[in-house]
Amino acid sequence: MAQTLAEKIISAHCGRQVKDGDIVVTDVDVCLLQDGTGPLAVRSWRELGFGKVVHPEKTVLFLDHACPSPRKELSNDHKLLREFAEQNGCVLSDIGDGVCHQVICERFVSPGNILVGSDSHTCTAGGLGVFGTGMGSTDIGIAMALGKTWFRVPRTIKIVVNGKLPEGVYPKDLILYIIGKIGADGAAYKALEFCGETINNMDVAGRLTVANMAIEAGAKTGLIASDEKTKEFLARNGRSADFVAVVPDIDAAYEKVIAIDASKLTPQVAFPHTVDNVKSVTEAKNIKIDQVFLGTCTNGRIEDLRVAARMWKGRKRALHTRIIVAPASRQVYLDALKEGLWKIIVEFGAAVVTPGCGACVGVHNGILADGENCLSTQNRNFRGRMGNPQSSIYLASPATAAATAIKGEITDPRTI
Repeated sequence: MAQTLAEKIISAHCGRQVKDGDIVVTDVDVCLLQDGTGPLAVRSWRELGFGKVVHPEKTVLFLDHACPSPRKELSNDHKLLREFAEQNGCVLSDIGDGVCHQVICERFVSPGNILVGSDSHTCTAGGLGVFGTGMGSTDIGIAMALGKTWFRVPRTIKIVVNGKLPEGVYPKDLILYIIGKIGADGAAYKALEFCGETINNMDVAGRLTVANMAIEAGAKTGLIASDEKTKEFLARNGRSADFVAVVPDIDAAYEKVIAIDASKLTPQVAFPHTVDNVKSVTEAKNIKIDQVFLGTCTNGRIEDLRVAARMWKGRKRALHTRIIVAPASRQVYLDALKEGLWKIIVEFGAAVVTPGCGACVGVHNGILADGENCLSTQNRNFRGRMGNPQSSIYLASPATAAATAIKGEITDPRTI
């Protein structure tokens, strides 16, 4: 039976061939918890009476959403996770190590793995050929205790992208365009499988960005086949031996196929207050921006910082627009330091914060004032997402963010 990527990966963990619609109990390779929802999973684990974590070396607890902690309540959650990790031998990724979705890809997951996490953007790892999906706290507690979980094998929508992305257009623009095209629930409980020459030519940083936002179309997971670029990424992170080729069968059956010509894309902007409210940047004129945020699990990688630094070198920010930059991991921070990017970024006028989620989740590091507009490279722009329901969030690529920071209003990066 010919299989999609999702069917192949789940089959390998069940020991039998599965197809979409099957209900399966499957082994889990890695569990991810973060400080926002992880404490709920730990409490569920305890309430269910489990005595131990079955694979502590594959259970990773991240302190990344509020780091360093800005409030005593969050500090107590950090304490809870630290103590749980120590008592059960789990891996702790402490403040400053970075965003869970970036670090999990740098250090812990490999092509063909099943990753479950107490965070909806666990699908980021699909850029490495990992079946990554977010789950509820009780499900994560059970996965920690048993090393297993259950799924209904998702149907797959195949998205074929061909053509070269034009100058000024990036993977973030592509995934925003796709979400705008199919809608916020257009892939509800489906797998999105991305392929085509554009994806084949895309570096892993771009693939992680695309997979990261699959959930914003309602998808259970987003998947990209592993290849030489995947192998190179793993090698750069000292994990060459972890590479496995994971590809779909050529005659696999899909619910539908969507074809996209990347050469015709323009820079995209998601307007408030839904991610699928997507328009071309040419429709975003004279919109004043009070804050630009560059970072997050979507666009806080070294490749994203390079884009901004190229545009910011020798320039100054718009006086009425503040800039916050958060590297996605400690490794990204160090790489940017070696390349001299921080000097350019700081001289431009940006504030650099601890590697982590930063302003994205609205608990510290950039909460907006009433009536303010933010142009962000994050993945969500729901009302109140950045800490104030009386503010507005626009989503765009690092290039559009960098151009906007120069002009002080939403700006087409192709004009800079």
